[in-house]
Amino acid sequence: MGANIKFNNFEDKKLAFAKAMQEGTEEQQKVALNEMLESLALDVKNDIMQQVNTQMADNAVLQSRGQNVLTSEEREFFNVVIEEGGFKDTDTLPKTTQERVFEDIKEEHPLLTHLGLQNLGAVTEFIYGDPEGMAVWGPLFGEIKGQLNATFRKEKIEQLKLTAFIPIAKDMLKLGPEWIERYVRTILVEAMSVGLERGFIAGRGQTQDEPIGLLKNVNKETGAVTDKTSAGTLTFKPGRTTINEMKDVVKKLSIRPVGKDQEEKVRKVAGKVVMVTNPFDTFDIQANATVQNASGVYVTNLPFNPIPTESVFVPQGKVVFFVKGEYIAAVGGGLEVKRYTETLALEDADVFIGKQFATGKAKDNYAAQVYDLNLDLTDQAPTEPEGA
Repeated sequence: MGANIKFNNFEDKKLAFAKAMQEGTEEQQKVALNEMLESLALDVKNDIMQQVNTQMADNAVLQSRGQNVLTSEEREFFNVVIEEGGFKDTDTLPKTTQERVFEDIKEEHPLLTHLGLQNLGAVTEFIYGDPEGMAVWGPLFGEIKGQLNATFRKEKIEQLKLTAFIPIAKDMLKLGPEWIERYVRTILVEAMSVGLERGFIAGRGQTQDEPIGLLKNVNKETGAVTDKTSAGTLTFKPGRTTINEMKDVVKKLSIRPVGKDQEEKVRKVAGKVVMVTNPFDTFDIQANATVQNASGVYVTNLPFNPIPTESVFVPQGKVVFFVKGEYIAAVGGGLEVKRYTETLALEDADVFIGKQFATGKAKDNYAAQVYDLNLDLTDQAPTEPEGA
């Protein structure tokens, strides 16, 4: 499982890649991508090589320890990969491997779970509806077809492709199908997760062959995708200040535009508000939200109980809130892998790419909100314990 991989350099290189995508030139972005891929491949390879050297190769023992045991189809597929020195011109991974990739992505990346990431398998389109209007009142035998049709929308995901790079070092091919499958699956999980996370947070829309991220607004008339305007500034100062700030956040998210005239109605958000922060801001927010109670114990909590998670693709100094269930995030179609023929600066490795259809966008512009952070409390007097 990818969760057992011990990353040494990959997380730092992923952060550097995120910064380059936000601020860097095209050349700096390419360099950052290469370094991230190289560190990912090296970390995964080193971890697997260490396990190969320390664990018994008996399948029964490995299985009892929760290690990787393949189905007959998976074993046959990855034995061919070894024999041919890599993937063919176009290979579709076994269905069970694809399912494990998807489950690992959700298990190891909470943000993607909170976004409701769906795996549609071979399907490349799906239908979703607005709950209001799915059932309507009207005269007996009255015309309701038009009203019902208006509440359902069809989404195609085949327009957007997510590409993940898979460097396979020559000595990896000597380890056997179980280890090659695990290596490929782990690389796909992490590389696809980076791509999905970036797309779902900062994606610039279909004109750029990307999802529409949480940081973006969509003009209903023109379809133009632009950066969201900040909905305000949050300080997370303890006490009434934070209560009022979070009250305004929740009220903003609860607005739901309905119909062609975008009439504003209310959606239920209790227990569904997710707060996404840059890792550098997470502890500052927690510090500002921490108070000492009458027993001298430090307690950290936020009003209305937002679900906290992190992403390096949220700019530092910003925080994103969204409502669970109000963002469309899906992958579909077969996960295809083939040899990458263009030049990529990775030493002693052949590079392959995995391609997956994917899409993502908020159901409306109110379902996600962006706020600025002002977390400097140096001028604030220490908080006295309650009851002191």
